[in-house]
Amino acid sequence: MVVFCLPSLAAKRLGLQPVVCATSGLRNLYGGLRAFNRLSSSPHDIRNPKLLSSSLAALSRTFTMSLEYPESKFRLPTNVKPTHYDLTVRTDLEKLTFDGAVTISLDVKQETKTIVVNSSKLELGPATAQSSAHKSEQTSSDTSFDEKEKRVTFSFPTAFPAGSRAKVTVGFAGELTGSMTGYYRSSFVENGETKYYSLTQFEATDARAAFPCFDEPALKSTFAITLVSKKDTVNLSNMPATAEHVFSPNEHGALKSLFPDLNEQWKVTKFDTSPVMSTYLVAYANGPFEYLESSAKMPLSGKTIPLRIYTTKDLIHQAQFALDVKARVLPMYEQIFEVEYPLPKLDTLVANDFDAGAMENWGLITGRTSAFLLDPKKADIAAKKRVVVVQSHEVAHMWFGNVVTMAWWDYLYLNEGFATLMGEVIIEEFKPNSEFISEHLNRALSLDAKLSSHPIEIFDGLSYSKAASVLRMLSNYVGEEKFLKGVSLYLKAHLYANSVTNDLWAGISQATGKDIIKFMDNWIGFPVVSVTETANGIKVRQDRFLETGLAEGEDNETTWSIPLAILTIGADGKPIVNKTAVLDTRERTFELDTSKPYKLNAGTNGVYRVLYEDARMSKIAAEVAKSDSAFSVEDRMGLTFDALALSKAALMKLSSALNLIDALRNEEEYLVWDGISTNLSSLAAVWWENERVLNLLNAFRISLFLPFVKKLGYEYSDSDSPDISQLRTCAIEQCLSAKDQSVIDELKGRFAQYMKNGNDSVIPADLTKAIYRVAIKYGGRDEYNAVRAIYDKAPTPTARIAAMLAMCQSRDQALIDETFGLILTGSRDQDIMYFVRGMSANDITKRQITKFFEKNYDELCKRFESTFMMRYLVEGTYGGLSTQKDLDEMNAFFKDKDTSRYHMGLAQSLDSIRAKIAYIKHSSADLLDYLQAWKQGN
Repeated sequence: MVVFCLPSLAAKRLGLQPVVCATSGLRNLYGGLRAFNRLSSSPHDIRNPKLLSSSLAALSRTFTMSLEYPESKFRLPTNVKPTHYDLTVRTDLEKLTFDGAVTISLDVKQETKTIVVNSSKLELGPATAQSSAHKSEQTSSDTSFDEKEKRVTFSFPTAFPAGSRAKVTVGFAGELTGSMTGYYRSSFVENGETKYYSLTQFEATDARAAFPCFDEPALKSTFAITLVSKKDTVNLSNMPATAEHVFSPNEHGALKSLFPDLNEQWKVTKFDTSPVMSTYLVAYANGPFEYLESSAKMPLSGKTIPLRIYTTKDLIHQAQFALDVKARVLPMYEQIFEVEYPLPKLDTLVANDFDAGAMENWGLITGRTSAFLLDPKKADIAAKKRVVVVQSHEVAHMWFGNVVTMAWWDYLYLNEGFATLMGEVIIEEFKPNSEFISEHLNRALSLDAKLSSHPIEIFDGLSYSKAASVLRMLSNYVGEEKFLKGVSLYLKAHLYANSVTNDLWAGISQATGKDIIKFMDNWIGFPVVSVTETANGIKVRQDRFLETGLAEGEDNETTWSIPLAILTIGADGKPIVNKTAVLDTRERTFELDTSKPYKLNAGTNGVYRVLYEDARMSKIAAEVAKSDSAFSVEDRMGLTFDALALSKAALMKLSSALNLIDALRNEEEYLVWDGISTNLSSLAAVWWENERVLNLLNAFRISLFLPFVKKLGYEYSDSDSPDISQLRTCAIEQCLSAKDQSVIDELKGRFAQYMKNGNDSVIPADLTKAIYRVAIKYGGRDEYNAVRAIYDKAPTPTARIAAMLAMCQSRDQALIDETFGLILTGSRDQDIMYFVRGMSANDITKRQITKFFEKNYDELCKRFESTFMMRYLVEGTYGGLSTQKDLDEMNAFFKDKDTSRYHMGLAQSLDSIRAKIAYIKHSSADLLDYLQAWKQGN
């Protein structure tokens, strides 16, 4: 799954939420269950995965358990094991309801009279059961619901003996709500009329909200799905359709018994039986979809795999780019993993309403419009990157997650970390390995530097960025070829089964001959490596790094195995990297010639920061200033990010970090400037209420970036490289943020031209966000209405997001209040995060958004009770605050709240405010002195 929300990653609900189940109703359904049960196919034999138990040791502090004898209260009983599902679902898009029946084939492991399954928010009928040990069918004598754990227990008169097989059939019904979880509805507008379609989103624990099931990742089964729908709609599922026909009133049998009111307005679509898979990967959808089609010739199997992308008629013209990406990466992954793609097709469904970014359902990827749609003529590079990354990420999951699945949710990073790594580096146009440093490594280190950090097994940004960064470090240490060979060995050893951390390390150990399990132990938090120069070389020491300084006491007990990757200069003047140097003790010395340039963490592949002495930092600054610097683009990026992070932690003077940035004035690489831009924007966000400092900092920013604006101008050409286009955008946006009047006037003038004649050719795609923002911030009612009109009828997802963010930048309180009202009544649930982020970026509304959130807290909690959103709202609402008063008021507000649904986001937000308070305290004087001296010298 890809989730991009504030900033671009998210948490997954591991706890089990309250459930609404009922036993009443379903009389029509129950009347047909006996016939349906008799006609269901026999139990399917599937590979029985090897049952594993593993201590997570320091890599995991949660859910240490055996797969056979689970200790966690979140696990179902192990008296039976599912092997196959026959699932029939009828969808009524007019009534916005669904109903159906599921027959689950079971292997009985222990004698039992009870069958316990997961169920949530469904109306259920009694269960009927057949057994290989009994001649007659029996009906459940009692049904009990555990609302807290989302379980239903069916009790039967006669026990099922151990070693027997059973088939249990249950009817169900539910509503198609707008929850964006389970089986839900999404809406679109056609000819002024709101219309609906339906789709599933089951990860992590919402398959149970669509049909009763054994909703745990290790309980894999095969699935045979039948969808019943109105005949003018399209049905989709994981597998290809094997048969489809319009229902005839003369038909008899199971379906007629199950749905007595069927007539010729309905059709029946049967899909092929799937391989064994987890319930969270089951997917189906129904609606007026259209599609584009392509194919991919697979290098191992030689098969041609049909590829489609589906969405509604109004959006299908924007889907070709994502389809082309999928056609390109699918065969690449088969070649890399050396495992054949196992399904006969791969579809993508694009949805108007989608809580996450995208979801890797096997054979039917789903996701939101901004993840998969763009108009190539109007799309900026950022939008193209997003589609490439998301589509590549989800296709990688077809192997890493779907063929081999984590044993339990605490191993989710096995899926997400690897898919993130592969999704980022598979396409070469955008220098992905370099960009990974800013997109993931630095983001992971920023999050992991908080005292509230946690193992990468818990689902949030660390599951994606930290896990991917650790894997990237490992790949660089052992070599990419051996790393991927180890991944292939891991996949082949656990085909269609479930795995734990050490299984992956074992595969890479086999490929490399190294003890990877020992090497990869303990990556909770991360170290800073302090470098002290000696007479013969350097002494290095590791300590846990926190954004407020070095960890102390029990928080600093970990010792990591750190690949130092020491870069030195050889006799021929060329860089040499020692990849064998590993720091696996607290301190160690290494011999090297300190009279020449050197650097640790060459290529910035390691998951750690490096702290040099002041004298060495001055030499590093001099080296990066050279046109023929020994330090690569990745090195220069890493040095910049490290310097600012170390200054925030009071381990380096902020003035030293700014001196390094100043030395990079002649830098030409976009990605280095992107890192500088990110860091300077962060400084401005910390000192946003100190006018004296902020004015000087803005002047410093303008001095760095305005020369690029003057050199590159405002016009984009097809002949521009991606680097040139992105550098132009970066420079303009940085000057705009720093309030350069020439840039403001240019962008205001372009929007004025657009308002005058409606011609958007004066608004380059890559400057859409900046121009909309200027229009609102420095305009009035007319500009606001113009951007609001774009929001209401945006030509592309990118334009809509840009409009949402821009509307939050007004300085007119009446317009601000209007936007706040839009958050509550006029925005899609999936879009509220953009409004919160926009309000948090406006100095006028930075604290107003907190009051808005607190005033409407109960309503927001109810609105987002079943989605990821509350965590993002907490992080986005409070993320911009920076004073002790803010901290005290935040603590007071949440003191009596149930924070269990967003406790990690709350803890990290509190940590962020504390770090800013400390940063302001220890670095304000140094920052002011540096900027004043710089100003006087210029």
